[in-house]
Amino acid sequence: MDQSTRAGDAEIGARARKIRHRRGLSLDVVAGQVGITKGYLSMLETGRRSFTRRGLVEDLADVLGCSPGDLTGTPALSPDRRTLRAASAIPGLTEALHDTTLDDVPDDVPARPVVQLAELAAAALAESDQMRFDTVSGPVLGELVTELHIVAATGTPAERDAALAGLVEVSFVGMHLAASLGDHVLALLAIGRGWDAARRAGRPDLLGLMSMSRGIELNRVGARRRAVSVVDGALSELADEPGPTLDDTRVTQARGMLHLTAAHLAARAGRVADADTHLDEAAGLARFTGERNHLRYHFGPANVGAWRLAVAVETDRGPEEAERFASAGVDLGVFDSAARISSVHFDLARAYAQAGGARDGEALRHIDRADRIAPLRTRQDPLTRELVADLDRRARRRVWELDSLRRRVGIA
Repeated sequence: MDQSTRAGDAEIGARARKIRHRRGLSLDVVAGQVGITKGYLSMLETGRRSFTRRGLVEDLADVLGCSPGDLTGTPALSPDRRTLRAASAIPGLTEALHDTTLDDVPDDVPARPVVQLAELAAAALAESDQMRFDTVSGPVLGELVTELHIVAATGTPAERDAALAGLVEVSFVGMHLAASLGDHVLALLAIGRGWDAARRAGRPDLLGLMSMSRGIELNRVGARRRAVSVVDGALSELADEPGPTLDDTRVTQARGMLHLTAAHLAARAGRVADADTHLDEAAGLARFTGERNHLRYHFGPANVGAWRLAVAVETDRGPEEAERFASAGVDLGVFDSAARISSVHFDLARAYAQAGGARDGEALRHIDRADRIAPLRTRQDPLTRELVADLDRRARRRVWELDSLRRRVGIA
């Protein structure tokens, strides 16, 4: 090994050690998550061992919550591996949604038993909630979508109902994946299929939740009038359902999520009073249900508080609501969801950034935390780049976290 290579490895190791200390992580924790020994990591950090595998640099960056460029000192020129794995599911999902409908399915594709398909759908939904799409990467998600369509069209009544419920779940996964990668047209197509499946299944709880997500995606592509129409229509439908019981709060959870979405849409339109009314309606329903998690939507008092924060940001009341949220002592661990927790940190970052520079340190801390928890979602969000750019313009001194975020989101 020549001297320049050894010096380069020593620099990578020194940067890794510095970042590990800033993150407050021990050698044991980092080594365990990377899959190497504590001693080996120590030798890497001190330059006594070389980084001979590019994958090792990427694994270490993933665990440390930084970009490979933070370790190597060079800009990131390609997406990280997590994004590439997730993106590999997009072609298969696109083909499946365009090539199958609930009334027109291929007759030359074998479908696995519906019990197995339902288990796979539930597992995919759980992983999606943690911002992991490894088990449905490549063609797997598309195959699952196609087979559920086939069983829903050709199975017995019981098989049909199970397949439709499973299709709702994988449609949500498809929407979540596509939206996280910035493909909101595909996300809308996916959630629209879930809405169709919920309607055909005759499940008002599923229909309400699919309507909520459909409204969000319609809003993201600029169809705001239609978004309001879908959400308001679903609220009207669910109002005719029987009152909730403590044994079954699924419809009530769906109503609550629809009110939260309606609040956000109203805030985006400048109708602050309407937004607050919907938030209060959701809060009342949450007091009845307590913390619930039907279809991984996390409805309950904690989520109402998180949505109240998001609505406040849309109406330029972010700093005050962030303080109220913090003083309420909401335990984000109640969500047990990387997707939801990262979103709350993201909204806290946006809220503190509205203080005109007075709270930029807190904004930086929360956007960094959001990215460390769910980099796939955070780095693809165009608001992230704007937020980091604003923090960078206002920075009075250089700090590593800000420089790292600039590299992670691709700001030169």
